[in-house]
Amino acid sequence: MTWWVPESVWWDGRLHTGTALRDGVLAPAGSLPAGEERVRLPGTVLRGLGDAHVHSALVDLPTLRAGGIAWAWDLGGAPGAVAAVAARHPWLRFAGPFLTAPGGYPGDRAWAPAGSCRAVRSATDAGEAVGEAHAGGATLIKVTAHAGGPVLAPPVLTAVVAAAHERDLPVVVHAEGPGTVAAAYESGADLLAHTPWTEELDDALVRACAARMTWISTLDIHGYGSPVPERATAVGNLRLFLGHGGKVRYGTDLGNGPLPPAINPREVRALQEAGLTPADVLAAMTDPGRSELSWLPGGLDLDPARFADSLATARVLGPEVRPRHIV
Repeated sequence: MTWWVPESVWWDGRLHTGTALRDGVLAPAGSLPAGEERVRLPGTVLRGLGDAHVHSALVDLPTLRAGGIAWAWDLGGAPGAVAAVAARHPWLRFAGPFLTAPGGYPGDRAWAPAGSCRAVRSATDAGEAVGEAHAGGATLIKVTAHAGGPVLAPPVLTAVVAAAHERDLPVVVHAEGPGTVAAAYESGADLLAHTPWTEELDDALVRACAARMTWISTLDIHGYGSPVPERATAVGNLRLFLGHGGKVRYGTDLGNGPLPPAINPREVRALQEAGLTPADVLAAMTDPGRSELSWLPGGLDLDPARFADSLATARVLGPEVRPRHIV
């Protein structure tokens, strides 16, 4: 096995120098055993940077990987197609189909691939729907609650969550419109697929969510860099959520509009606007349980004004990297 010996390593919330890294273990670079291969790198190595909300049917995953994303979550697609993609790209975790009310979102949207929605008709059917997704390889369950059309009745949504939790599957809810965030919270769901953007949320509800749920950011889908009211509402809700101790994951909803198939510096800056420090953003983009590594050849710049653009230069540290110096 090879030791990576970069100029610096960002690990567990700290920047280390004079450090080597192998299999998630740090060691002083000067104390490595003789004869063991070591690869020297300029810049900074860190845990793999990920995107917790993509749709693989709508994006090119090799391009995303080349853009610095080391792992991703597919949050809704035709189950067979997504499973086939994940077999070719094992860094992709997926939710399988959108579980929705009959006739509910996103079954009425042109962008939703055929077969990507599974209608749940009753509490009994909820267990069957979750079982089908799990049998197809899903390690997440995605449910939609869109106030603009049919939504799952509270007992059915609660049954979906209970069936998923029996299989140790976290539940991600697309909550859009009045009452949907409360419905997701009351069902026992684990994550929101988006920071809520349709209305300013009640402080008591946000406080309750912060105690138990994780929100996926997806702030840049509102305006794609232009100031729009929905973005301001989402940033405000996220700021309140974070103020109550809530946990956020970086996610972009890639496939939804003109988003870069890479680390998105606009999303990073929006997270900073909501109150995250650079260290907080890195925590939102990394998962200590994963083995992937990322590399910033020019080094990690923690200055808040330069951080987003610095992070956008990241690459996945994999076999395609050919360092010049091997000692």
